[in-house]
Amino acid sequence: MKAVLSSADISRAITRISHEIIEKNRGSEDIVLLGIPTRGIHLAERIGSEIGVIVGQSIPVGTLDITLHRDDLRSKPPRALTPTKIPSGGIDGKRIVLVDDVLYSGRTIRAALDALGEIGRPALVQLAVLVDRGHRELPIRADYVGKNLPTSHEEIVKVSIHEVDGEDQVQIAGSHE
Repeated sequence: MKAVLSSADISRAITRISHEIIEKNRGSEDIVLLGIPTRGIHLAERIGSEIGVIVGQSIPVGTLDITLHRDDLRSKPPRALTPTKIPSGGIDGKRIVLVDDVLYSGRTIRAALDALGEIGRPALVQLAVLVDRGHRELPIRADYVGKNLPTSHEEIVKVSIHEVDGEDQVQIAGSHE
């Protein structure tokens, strides 16, 4: 495995994404961050904390479980559901920023949009990802990207987040490793 992002790189990416979210939305009013399990939850919390430091007030952060909306349920082993936690103000009329670790085919985000549609009607939905590795199968793109990482289909991108894995880093490996 080859390291492509260090802990410091991830920290800088989170800071940059946080500033970009504030700039693009002309402040933090009505922004709600929703992390997609597993690592997207922790990235959303970090971005929310960083935005809070920048603007001087906390912003709502929640989680959005997409398991039952995935189109690969039959082909992959079952996984435990993570509870969806929507902040008390809800999502209706809010500026939702979905947060995930890696954007690949776009199918996870399609599932997230389906799950979001069952909960309410946001004013708009944006997407923040730590890594965009390309190879989209659906017309989905991220609004905020920590690192564009061109890969082949055979390569594996492994994101490690301290809260889950004990360290922060992004590695890439060929499928033969």
